Amino acid sequence: MENQVRLNCGLNLPHFGFGTFSYQAHSKTIESAVHMAIKMGHRHFDTATIYGSEGAVGKAICDEILNQNVGREDIFITTKVWGNDHHDPVSALKQSLRNMGLEYIDMYLVHWPLKLKPWACYPVPKESDFEEALDIESTWKGMEKCQELGLCRCIGVSNFSTKKLESLLEFASIPPAVNQVEMHPMWRQRKLREFCGEHKIHVSAYSPLGGPGNAWGSTAVIESPLIKSIALKHNATPAQVALQWGLSKGSSVIVKSFNEHRMKENFGALDLKLDDQDCLEIEKLEERKIMRGEYFVNDTTSPYKIIQDLWDGEI
Repeated sequence: MENQVRLNCGLNLPHFGFGTFSYQAHSKTIESAVHMAIKMGHRHFDTATIYGSEGAVGKAICDEILNQNVGREDIFITTKVWGNDHHDPVSALKQSLRNMGLEYIDMYLVHWPLKLKPWACYPVPKESDFEEALDIESTWKGMEKCQELGLCRCIGVSNFSTKKLESLLEFASIPPAVNQVEMHPMWRQRKLREFCGEHKIHVSAYSPLGGPGNAWGSTAVIESPLIKSIALKHNATPAQVALQWGLSKGSSVIVKSFNEHRMKENFGALDLKLDDQDCLEIEKLEERKIMRGEYFVNDTTSPYKIIQDLWDGEI
Protein backbone atom coordinates (compact mmCIF):
# COMPACT_ATOMS: atom_id res chain seq x y z
CA MET A 1 0.00 0.00 0.00
CA GLU A 2 1.21 3.49 -0.85
CA ASN A 3 -0.36 5.22 2.13
CA GLN A 4 2.55 5.86 4.46
CA VAL A 5 3.77 8.47 6.90
CA ARG A 6 7.41 9.49 7.30
CA LEU A 7 8.59 9.11 10.91
CA ASN A 8 11.19 11.27 12.66
CA CYS A 9 13.61 8.30 12.55
CA GLY A 10 13.47 8.24 8.73
CA LEU A 11 11.26 5.15 8.35
CA ASN A 12 7.98 5.06 6.44
CA LEU A 13 5.08 3.71 8.50
CA PRO A 14 2.05 2.34 6.59
CA HIS A 15 -1.14 4.20 7.60
CA PHE A 16 -3.00 0.92 8.05
CA GLY A 17 -1.69 -1.37 10.80
CA PHE A 18 -2.95 -4.91 11.36
CA GLY A 19 -3.55 -5.56 15.08
CA THR A 20 -2.95 -9.06 16.44
CA PHE A 21 -4.14 -8.72 20.05
CA SER A 22 -6.32 -11.69 20.94
CA TYR A 23 -6.40 -13.63 24.18
CA GLN A 24 -8.85 -16.16 22.77
CA ALA A 25 -7.51 -16.78 19.27
CA HIS A 26 -5.46 -19.90 18.58
CA SER A 27 -2.04 -19.23 17.05
CA LYS A 28 -3.12 -20.96 13.82
CA THR A 29 -6.04 -18.49 13.55
CA ILE A 30 -3.67 -15.54 13.95
CA GLU A 31 -1.24 -17.07 11.45
CA SER A 32 -3.86 -17.50 8.75
CA ALA A 33 -5.20 -13.98 9.42
CA VAL A 34 -1.70 -12.54 8.86
CA HIS A 35 -1.37 -14.52 5.60
CA MET A 36 -4.75 -13.16 4.48
CA ALA A 37 -3.81 -9.62 5.54
CA ILE A 38 -0.56 -9.70 3.52
CA LYS A 39 -2.49 -10.95 0.49
CA MET A 40 -4.87 -7.99 0.87
CA GLY A 41 -2.09 -5.45 1.05
CA HIS A 42 -1.41 -5.01 4.76
CA ARG A 43 2.26 -4.24 5.39
CA HIS A 44 2.28 -3.07 9.03
CA PHE A 45 1.80 -5.72 11.73
CA ASP A 46 1.37 -4.79 15.37
CA THR A 47 2.04 -7.24 18.19
CA ALA A 48 3.35 -7.19 21.79
CA THR A 49 4.91 -9.55 24.32
CA ILE A 50 1.67 -9.59 26.29
CA TYR A 51 -0.50 -10.43 23.26
CA GLY A 52 1.03 -13.88 22.99
CA SER A 53 0.85 -13.48 19.20
CA GLU A 54 4.52 -12.77 18.38
CA GLY A 55 5.23 -16.38 17.37
CA ALA A 56 2.23 -16.66 15.03
CA VAL A 57 2.88 -13.24 13.47
CA GLY A 58 6.57 -14.03 12.93
CA LYS A 59 5.88 -17.47 11.45
CA ALA A 60 3.32 -16.15 8.95
CA ILE A 61 5.61 -13.29 7.87
CA CYS A 62 8.65 -15.57 7.56
CA ASP A 63 6.60 -18.00 5.44
CA GLU A 64 5.48 -15.17 3.14
CA ILE A 65 9.09 -13.98 2.76
CA LEU A 66 10.27 -17.54 2.12
CA ASN A 67 7.61 -17.94 -0.57
CA GLN A 68 8.81 -14.64 -2.10
CA ASN A 69 5.38 -13.03 -1.79
CA VAL A 70 6.97 -10.10 0.06
CA GLY A 71 10.46 -8.99 1.01
CA ARG A 72 11.42 -8.31 4.63
CA GLU A 73 11.97 -4.67 3.65
CA ASP A 74 8.30 -4.44 2.55
CA ILE A 75 6.98 -5.34 6.00
CA PHE A 76 6.85 -3.05 9.05
CA ILE A 77 6.70 -4.91 12.38
CA THR A 78 5.93 -3.35 15.76
CA THR A 79 6.18 -5.08 19.12
CA LYS A 80 6.16 -3.78 22.70
CA VAL A 81 7.96 -4.25 26.00
CA TRP A 82 5.75 -5.10 28.99
CA GLY A 83 6.25 -3.55 32.45
CA ASN A 84 8.05 -6.56 33.94
CA ASP A 85 10.83 -6.21 31.33
CA HIS A 86 11.51 -2.50 31.86
CA HIS A 87 14.67 -3.42 33.80
CA ASP A 88 16.15 -4.97 30.63
CA PRO A 89 14.49 -4.05 27.29
CA VAL A 90 17.46 -5.47 25.34
CA SER A 91 16.97 -9.01 26.67
CA ALA A 92 13.20 -8.66 26.27
CA LEU A 93 13.55 -7.68 22.62
CA LYS A 94 16.01 -10.50 21.95
CA GLN A 95 13.37 -12.89 23.31
CA SER A 96 10.69 -11.30 21.11
CA LEU A 97 12.96 -11.73 18.08
CA ARG A 98 13.45 -15.42 18.97
CA ASN A 99 9.66 -15.75 19.29
CA MET A 100 9.21 -14.25 15.81
CA GLY A 101 12.20 -15.87 14.10
CA LEU A 102 13.45 -12.46 13.00
CA GLU A 103 16.78 -10.63 13.16
CA TYR A 104 15.25 -7.22 13.80
CA ILE A 105 11.91 -5.44 14.10
CA ASP A 106 11.03 -2.01 12.79
CA MET A 107 9.43 -0.41 15.87
CA TYR A 108 9.80 -1.21 19.57
CA LEU A 109 7.40 0.51 21.96
CA VAL A 110 7.22 0.94 25.74
CA HIS A 111 3.75 -0.57 26.16
CA TRP A 112 2.74 1.39 29.28
CA PRO A 113 4.56 3.97 31.42
CA LEU A 114 4.83 1.52 34.30
CA LYS A 115 7.65 -0.58 35.72
CA LEU A 116 6.73 -3.92 37.29
CA LYS A 117 8.89 -6.42 39.14
CA PRO A 118 10.58 -8.96 36.82
CA TRP A 119 8.45 -11.82 38.14
CA ALA A 120 5.16 -9.90 37.87
CA CYS A 121 2.20 -11.85 36.49
CA TYR A 122 0.39 -10.44 33.53
CA PRO A 123 -1.85 -9.08 32.14
CA VAL A 124 -3.27 -7.78 35.44
CA PRO A 125 -0.59 -7.03 38.04
CA LYS A 126 -1.09 -7.86 41.72
CA GLU A 127 -0.44 -5.32 44.44
CA SER A 128 2.98 -6.83 45.17
CA ASP A 129 4.04 -6.62 41.49
CA PHE A 130 4.56 -2.85 41.28
CA GLU A 131 7.91 -1.08 41.41
CA GLU A 132 7.50 2.09 43.44
CA ALA A 133 9.69 4.22 41.17
CA LEU A 134 8.64 4.62 37.54
CA ASP A 135 12.21 5.16 36.35
CA ILE A 136 11.24 5.72 32.72
CA GLU A 137 14.70 7.22 32.19
CA SER A 138 16.55 3.90 32.65
CA THR A 139 13.85 2.07 30.64
CA TRP A 140 14.35 4.54 27.79
CA LYS A 141 18.15 4.08 27.94
CA GLY A 142 17.49 0.37 27.38
CA MET A 143 15.20 1.19 24.46
CA GLU A 144 17.88 3.41 22.91
CA LYS A 145 20.36 0.56 23.34
CA CYS A 146 17.99 -1.72 21.38
CA GLN A 147 18.10 0.72 18.47
CA GLU A 148 21.88 1.23 18.70
CA LEU A 149 22.40 -2.54 18.58
CA GLY A 150 20.25 -2.81 15.45
CA LEU A 151 17.64 -5.02 17.15
CA CYS A 152 15.02 -2.47 16.09
CA ARG A 153 15.08 0.39 13.61
CA CYS A 154 12.96 2.80 15.64
CA ILE A 155 11.68 3.24 19.20
CA GLY A 156 8.54 4.79 20.63
CA VAL A 157 5.95 4.63 23.39
CA SER A 158 2.34 3.70 23.96
CA ASN A 159 -0.25 5.09 26.39
CA PHE A 160 1.87 8.15 27.27
CA SER A 161 0.15 11.41 28.21
CA THR A 162 1.38 14.80 27.01
CA LYS A 163 3.06 15.38 30.37
CA LYS A 164 4.85 12.02 30.31
CA LEU A 165 6.08 12.67 26.77
CA GLU A 166 7.29 16.10 27.87
CA SER A 167 9.40 14.63 30.67
CA LEU A 168 10.71 11.86 28.38
CA LEU A 169 11.90 14.42 25.84
CA GLU A 170 13.95 16.14 28.57
CA PHE A 171 16.36 13.19 28.88
CA ALA A 172 15.93 11.20 25.65
CA SER A 173 18.97 11.04 23.34
CA ILE A 174 16.69 9.48 20.72
CA PRO A 175 13.18 10.99 20.73
CA PRO A 176 10.21 8.61 20.44
CA ALA A 177 9.06 8.22 16.83
CA VAL A 178 5.54 7.11 17.77
CA ASN A 179 3.02 7.35 20.60
CA GLN A 180 0.44 4.59 20.12
CA VAL A 181 -2.74 5.53 22.00
CA GLU A 182 -6.46 4.92 22.04
CA MET A 183 -8.02 7.30 19.54
CA HIS A 184 -11.37 7.32 17.74
CA PRO A 185 -14.27 9.75 17.10
CA MET A 186 -15.34 9.47 20.76
CA TRP A 187 -11.82 9.87 22.18
CA ARG A 188 -10.18 12.42 19.95
CA GLN A 189 -6.89 13.20 21.75
CA ARG A 190 -6.77 16.81 20.55
CA LYS A 191 -4.25 18.05 23.17
CA LEU A 192 -1.96 15.06 22.67
CA ARG A 193 -2.12 15.33 18.88
CA GLU A 194 -1.17 18.99 19.00
CA PHE A 195 1.79 18.30 21.31
CA CYS A 196 2.98 15.36 19.20
CA GLY A 197 2.63 17.44 16.02
CA GLU A 198 4.88 20.14 17.50
CA HIS A 199 7.52 17.57 18.48
CA LYS A 200 7.35 15.42 15.31
CA ILE A 201 6.07 12.38 17.22
CA HIS A 202 3.60 10.37 15.13
CA VAL A 203 0.30 9.43 16.80
CA SER A 204 -0.80 5.90 15.99
CA ALA A 205 -4.40 5.05 16.92
CA TYR A 206 -5.24 1.74 18.55
CA SER A 207 -8.90 0.77 18.95
CA PRO A 208 -9.83 3.24 16.17
CA LEU A 209 -13.33 1.69 16.22
CA GLY A 210 -13.57 1.70 20.03
CA GLY A 211 -12.45 -1.91 20.47
CA PRO A 212 -15.73 -3.77 19.72
CA GLY A 213 -15.24 -7.50 20.12
CA ASN A 214 -12.70 -7.09 22.94
CA ALA A 215 -13.74 -7.84 26.53
CA TRP A 216 -12.92 -4.25 27.51
CA GLY A 217 -14.12 -2.69 24.25
CA SER A 218 -17.30 -0.85 23.30
CA THR A 219 -19.63 -0.66 20.31
CA ALA A 220 -20.42 3.00 21.15
CA VAL A 221 -18.42 4.34 18.16
CA ILE A 222 -19.83 2.13 15.42
CA GLU A 223 -23.33 2.26 16.96
CA SER A 224 -23.29 6.07 17.25
CA PRO A 225 -26.33 7.54 15.43
CA LEU A 226 -24.14 10.36 14.11
CA ILE A 227 -21.45 8.01 12.74
CA LYS A 228 -24.21 5.88 11.19
CA SER A 229 -25.82 8.91 9.51
CA ILE A 230 -22.47 10.09 8.09
CA ALA A 231 -21.91 6.54 6.79
CA LEU A 232 -25.33 6.54 5.13
CA LYS A 233 -24.65 9.90 3.51
CA HIS A 234 -21.41 8.63 1.92
CA ASN A 235 -22.66 5.12 1.14
CA ALA A 236 -20.01 3.81 3.53
CA THR A 237 -20.00 1.80 6.78
CA PRO A 238 -19.67 3.24 10.31
CA ALA A 239 -16.28 1.49 10.62
CA GLN A 240 -15.04 3.20 7.43
CA VAL A 241 -16.18 6.59 8.76
CA ALA A 242 -14.37 6.07 12.09
CA LEU A 243 -11.17 4.90 10.37
CA GLN A 244 -11.18 7.73 7.82
CA TRP A 245 -11.69 10.23 10.64
CA GLY A 246 -8.48 8.94 12.29
CA LEU A 247 -6.57 8.99 8.98
CA SER A 248 -7.80 12.53 8.26
CA LYS A 249 -6.13 13.66 11.50
CA GLY A 250 -2.78 12.41 10.20
CA SER A 251 -2.74 9.30 12.39
CA SER A 252 -2.10 5.73 11.39
CA VAL A 253 -4.75 3.25 12.55
CA ILE A 254 -4.24 -0.21 14.03
CA VAL A 255 -7.26 -2.29 13.00
CA LYS A 256 -7.88 -5.74 14.36
CA SER A 257 -10.15 -8.10 12.51
CA PHE A 258 -9.51 -11.70 11.51
CA ASN A 259 -12.67 -11.69 9.36
CA GLU A 260 -11.99 -11.47 5.61
CA HIS A 261 -15.12 -9.46 4.81
CA ARG A 262 -14.42 -6.89 7.54
CA MET A 263 -10.76 -6.66 6.58
CA LYS A 264 -11.80 -5.70 3.02
CA GLU A 265 -14.43 -3.31 4.39
CA ASN A 266 -11.82 -1.58 6.60
CA PHE A 267 -9.57 -0.95 3.59
CA GLY A 268 -12.50 0.86 1.96
CA ALA A 269 -11.88 3.69 4.45
CA LEU A 270 -8.99 4.80 2.24
CA ASP A 271 -11.41 5.70 -0.56
CA LEU A 272 -13.80 7.66 1.67
CA LYS A 273 -13.59 11.46 1.92
CA LEU A 274 -15.26 13.13 4.89
CA ASP A 275 -16.37 16.74 4.37
CA ASP A 276 -15.92 19.66 6.77
CA GLN A 277 -19.46 19.32 8.08
CA ASP A 278 -18.87 15.65 8.99
CA CYS A 279 -15.74 16.56 10.93
CA LEU A 280 -17.50 19.44 12.73
CA GLU A 281 -20.31 17.11 13.80
CA ILE A 282 -17.85 14.47 15.04
CA GLU A 283 -16.12 17.15 17.17
CA LYS A 284 -19.41 17.56 19.08
CA LEU A 285 -19.63 13.90 20.14
CA GLU A 286 -19.30 13.29 23.86
CA GLU A 287 -15.86 11.88 24.69
CA ARG A 288 -15.21 8.78 26.80
CA LYS A 289 -11.99 6.84 27.19
CA ILE A 290 -12.60 3.10 26.92
CA MET A 291 -9.18 1.59 27.76
CA ARG A 292 -8.55 3.27 31.11
CA GLY A 293 -5.88 1.01 32.66
CA GLU A 294 -7.52 0.93 36.10
CA TYR A 295 -5.54 -2.18 37.03
CA PHE A 296 -2.35 -0.06 37.05
CA VAL A 297 -3.78 2.14 39.78
CA ASN A 298 -3.83 1.45 43.53
CA ASP A 299 -3.28 3.64 46.57
CA THR A 300 -0.56 1.47 48.15
CA THR A 301 2.14 0.08 45.82
CA SER A 302 1.51 1.71 42.43
CA PRO A 303 3.14 5.04 41.55
CA TYR A 304 -0.36 5.92 40.28
CA LYS A 305 -2.60 6.36 43.31
CA ILE A 306 -5.62 7.54 41.32
CA ILE A 307 -6.57 7.23 37.64
CA GLN A 308 -5.77 10.93 37.03
CA ASP A 309 -2.11 10.22 37.95
CA LEU A 310 -1.82 7.66 35.15
CA TRP A 311 -3.25 9.98 32.52
CA ASP A 312 -2.17 13.32 34.07
CA GLY A 313 -5.69 14.67 33.94
CA GLU A 314 -6.16 13.73 30.26
CA ILE A 315 -9.13 11.46 30.95
